[in-house]
Amino acid sequence: MRGVWARGRARMAADSGMTTSEYAVGTIAACAFAAVLYKVVTSGAVAGALQAAVGRALDVQF
Repeated sequence: MRGVWARGRARMAADSGMTTSEYAVGTIAACAFAAVLYKVVTSGAVAGALQAAVGRALDVQF
């Protein structure tokens, strides 16, 4: 049982977290995704669809 715990601790110590380069790549990927999402949401077709959906929701009678 002692060997299992030692292997588990060694495995956890070897993978202590992300490195700076991994943070940089992750940040760039997140920014690129945000830019694409912004372009999609601000496009004419999507803006029109969102306005129509909000308009229909506000026109509902209770």
